[in-house]
Amino acid sequence: MKRLALLAVVALVAWGSGGNTLIPVAEAQGKACLACHDGIERFSDGVMQEDIEKMGAELGDPAGCVVCHGGNPKEEKDKMKAHMGSPAGLAKKGGPKNFLPDPGAMPVNDQACGQCHSGYYDRLNKSLMNTEAGKLQGNMWSWGYQKDMKVVWGNYDVMDDDGPVPLVGTKAYKKYMKDFVKKHPDQMPKRLKQLPQVDLEKLTDNPNHAGLTYSRHDCQRCHVGVTGRDKRGDYRGSGCSACHVPYSNDGYYEGGDPTIKKDEAGHILTHRMQGTRKTKVKVGEVEFSGIPVETCVSCHNRGKRVGVSYQGIMEAPYGSPFNEKGKKQPKMHTKRYLFIKEDLHHEMNSIAGNPQGGMLCQDCHTTIDLHGDGNIPGTTLAQVEVECEDCHGTFNKLPWDLPLGRGEEFGEMKDGLPTAYTKPRGLGTKWPEYMKDATQYEPQDGYLLTARGNPLGNVVKKGKDVIVHSANGLDFRVPLLKQIGDEGTFKSTLAKVSMFLIPQHQNNMECYACHADWVPQCYGCHVTVDYSKGNEGTDWLVNASNRDPKTGLTPDAPPGTNGMKSPGKVMETRSYLRWETPVLGINGEGRVSPMMPGCQVTTTVIDKDGKTLVNNKIWETPEGPGIDTAAVQPHTAGRSARSCESCHDNPKALGYGVEGGRFLLGADKDFVLDLKDSATGKIIPQKTQVQIPGIPGLTYDWSAIVTEDGEQLSSVGSHWPLTGPLPDDKRDAIEKTGVCLGCHEERFNPDFWQKVSEPGVMDSFEHQQFMKKALKAIAAQKK
Repeated sequence: MKRLALLAVVALVAWGSGGNTLIPVAEAQGKACLACHDGIERFSDGVMQEDIEKMGAELGDPAGCVVCHGGNPKEEKDKMKAHMGSPAGLAKKGGPKNFLPDPGAMPVNDQACGQCHSGYYDRLNKSLMNTEAGKLQGNMWSWGYQKDMKVVWGNYDVMDDDGPVPLVGTKAYKKYMKDFVKKHPDQMPKRLKQLPQVDLEKLTDNPNHAGLTYSRHDCQRCHVGVTGRDKRGDYRGSGCSACHVPYSNDGYYEGGDPTIKKDEAGHILTHRMQGTRKTKVKVGEVEFSGIPVETCVSCHNRGKRVGVSYQGIMEAPYGSPFNEKGKKQPKMHTKRYLFIKEDLHHEMNSIAGNPQGGMLCQDCHTTIDLHGDGNIPGTTLAQVEVECEDCHGTFNKLPWDLPLGRGEEFGEMKDGLPTAYTKPRGLGTKWPEYMKDATQYEPQDGYLLTARGNPLGNVVKKGKDVIVHSANGLDFRVPLLKQIGDEGTFKSTLAKVSMFLIPQHQNNMECYACHADWVPQCYGCHVTVDYSKGNEGTDWLVNASNRDPKTGLTPDAPPGTNGMKSPGKVMETRSYLRWETPVLGINGEGRVSPMMPGCQVTTTVIDKDGKTLVNNKIWETPEGPGIDTAAVQPHTAGRSARSCESCHDNPKALGYGVEGGRFLLGADKDFVLDLKDSATGKIIPQKTQVQIPGIPGLTYDWSAIVTEDGEQLSSVGSHWPLTGPLPDDKRDAIEKTGVCLGCHEERFNPDFWQKVSEPGVMDSFEHQQFMKKALKAIAAQKK
């Protein structure tokens, strides 16, 4: 089995079709599971592993394999029989009821991991890692299938039976989330329904229902209920094993178990658990702790692409430069990449006084961000509890002086503070029970709190400093904005002006509206769904719905296969790619945020008889054409923010499109390229082909979301009511175009210009000083 996270997993793969190979009794006697797997890595160290081995010894398995995997440790001669059933006493106590090749798989992880880590299955089952509710809602919105912002669909039927109060969290957090659910019922549903399969008999009347196939085939492979695609970069386990067991991008085993094929892709890298600072993993000469960023990237490489963006790479069609054999770079996640610039938190280089090394995803994102809290979140914004200011503070307040809710006010703000919460959040001093499995650090002066009131257990106040304890073993000092202001240690005048002298920037904008160096922008998603000639594709929800109830394994688990299929072959491409100067808009929290292309589908649907039902069709949403643009935290932070001009004198940033939307026009008409009579515009040959097919209704550039007159051109955000283009008043306040012309048009008046100008050519600094003189002259006049 391909994604088998733990011990006995690999033996199944090694047997192939060999059946009941017998082990010589003399070699097997007393070894239990190690009769075959002698040499496999001890899964972990410390108290947890010691408890597992103690419990295993009582069951006749000193290595403790049976505690997580089940099986029959007394059967050392016959592999098949050894991998059947489970000790009665273990099953009676809530342990494995059958042999579990992957104990982390959903939902059997409740029998395995859940023996010690209770409650995680229920949380994970309702979390976005499993349901992908936000992704489905966004897809269905762009395909014209979803008619409102109410979150309805999930990968599974899921019900929240225990009400709006989370299962875990501090009292402050539980109260906060209870109020949050009440305010946002459409985004915090009580139940989800599994996204249905397309009904081919109704497709002629409803060709947009092909969006169901598109989602199930192309978008749902990354949830933790399945093992994922059998491709380089996509290998992983399922459930708990998806994150807590290492897989290399190439999927080869590098451990000591003799039963695991080392030349077959799709296996764990080593039989070790990765998780916290105290959990060490050694592969060859390299020892690491924490969960590598690449583990997260095995899923977070599509959609918002935050994983690959954090690493500094973006998909590109070229695959250059060539390798020494003249070949293109190998594909990863079925894509090739271009290196742009990594997030400052990922860089090996750090600020003075900090160690060399980057941060892990888990250093910022909490257990609730990842595992959920027992409620059903409908979007990322609903589940993630952290904000940049939780660690860095603001220009006039340290993190512990900020109130709860700072950063997600949803438009309810006064004087830079959320109206619902005004008291300082303070610091945490106690270690909550739900965090007991994490590495516990000394609180020093106290743990910093998230925007919703839970302690960031790895971030502490120590005197004047804030320290982040990374799971990779390094400790980093966090720059505090107020401290920078008090001490005057600005990196530039621009930093002082933008962050400290213009409070509206921090009160109305996300930090990353300026500090995101770049945003991946994949404009135009051209999708064909072809049901003719028996075309099929992997259906990840069919796989998810056909798991073995005894083992939790889905049909996509065996190596070299992606499991079960359903009708329809999906093909997709884009119009063009960009990365620099993203569009700005309003996100769901009511703050100015970078935007990126969402699900901008232009669809062609071919039915089972080969008839084209629609060609290059853009579907309508409640907010206009389904060329969706979405707010994003791109995870591409840079120490130097984007320039003032990149927002205040940039029509694309304001939402008018690249260069004001003056390019890529006429896309709504077929473009024929051939000999042409330039006097009449008529094509001369009688036999021609359409070079660029038209897209009906696309009369503007993909990157344009609003006109200068305030007309919204397409859908902007599908989840939250506040999401949209920059409103008229904000665009008017931001736009400062023509500032150069204000002075330089006076060149038409030579006498005047001679009086105010200076000879020679000024550089940028000299020009700034000259402009200061002009301002001072105006000020002197007003005196």
